[in-house]
Amino acid sequence: MTTRLTLISRPGCHLCTDAEAALDRIAPGQWERVDVESSIELERDYGDRVPVLLLDGKEHGYWRIEEERLRRDLARQPGEPRL
Repeated sequence: MTTRLTLISRPGCHLCTDAEAALDRIAPGQWERVDVESSIELERDYGDRVPVLLLDGKEHGYWRIEEERLRRDLARQPGEPRL
């Protein structure tokens, strides 16, 4: 099974810590963290906009996790349109 959730974050970021806690509540053990500083491309694309949440490789949101919306979208199959 592939990981559907990826959190792009930065060490020392308090919003990133909040996002990690939300993901642990919603999908414990089912998400991965990627440091925005790990690649020039990530830094260029996301920079100071972290945390950024990707669902199935597409941007789902940034700065705050919208828990209700994320739960709804996770209930859909990968590739199924989101509302």
